[in-house]
Amino acid sequence: MKQASDTIPKVFQHLRVGATQPDAGDIAIAAAAIQAGGLVAFPTETVYGLGANAWDAGAVAGIFRAKGRPASDPLIAHIARRAQLDELARAVPEQAHELCRRFWPGPLTLVLEKSHKVPANLTAGLDTVAARMPDHAVAVALIEAAGVPIAAPSANRFSRPSPTTAQHVLDDLAGDFDMLLDAGPTAIGLESTILSLVDNPPRLLRPGGVPLEALRQIIPDLRFEPRFLREDDAAPAPGTLLKHYSPRARLLLFQGSDDTAVYAAMRAEIAGNRRVGLILSNADAAAFADLDVAVECLGRDVAQSALRLFAAMRALDSAGVDLILARAPEKHGLGLAVWDRLLRAAEGTLIEA
Repeated sequence: MKQASDTIPKVFQHLRVGATQPDAGDIAIAAAAIQAGGLVAFPTETVYGLGANAWDAGAVAGIFRAKGRPASDPLIAHIARRAQLDELARAVPEQAHELCRRFWPGPLTLVLEKSHKVPANLTAGLDTVAARMPDHAVAVALIEAAGVPIAAPSANRFSRPSPTTAQHVLDDLAGDFDMLLDAGPTAIGLESTILSLVDNPPRLLRPGGVPLEALRQIIPDLRFEPRFLREDDAAPAPGTLLKHYSPRARLLLFQGSDDTAVYAAMRAEIAGNRRVGLILSNADAAAFADLDVAVECLGRDVAQSALRLFAAMRALDSAGVDLILARAPEKHGLGLAVWDRLLRAAEGTLIEA
């Protein structure tokens, strides 16, 4: 077993670790990098994150530089123990504790009033802080070993599709961070749900891995009003900008309950363009089998769609398409999060058919 030491990486290290039982020596090396102000990419159950010591404003600034992320877009602090929430936030309400008991560890981020210890750049100058406890052995082990909350947005270039594999991280950020903990593909494939408890009534800021319906079992009056902000707007939480999760190719999102009408609208768009790619469910993809287009199938159900969505965008970019067409899923359960990511990837372009 490797020993924790002063061998903080001076050059990039790519460590392959077990997803359920990571080597303690590998984790110790990564934790030392975090403690020294470095940047470590690591897996969570949602997507890969780019982590830094949440208490260290200089290290947090390094995340923004590496990603090319605007300073107006706050970060999420990841914790491994409930006690760390009391360090990040002040006057944590009982409702927050109830949500933690039900959904942590897991893909739920809570927005609360921040404590005086939290660096201003972590929260984009806001009086609130976003925090969650990830449900991944590697992430939890790293936070525990580092002994600090870890600030971590998705480990990708800003506004690009989020990374669900270590290779996606390298494709976007190679040379811009210190260490990569590679534990294979992530399990959910979409980011966490973000819930604001500073609003009255509470407000869903970003749909994600915990469905809105599950949250309303605890908070019946929970509001959800999608917000689509421009890059220079102050964002109340990560993932609320209009252009986000976007492939390099232009993406158009089609919506409608009539299959025939949706397929006809998509075929009309295909006919006027040369290099077209499709992102569709298995059932929808079968309707285009006669066409010479690149197709990325998302699977049979919405859970598979969530898992494959970002990888599909990246694959079509790699295939060199100029235009991507996708169909919006129904907006319930995890489908609401898939819909949200597709709409932001399309920069709000929604075609009703």
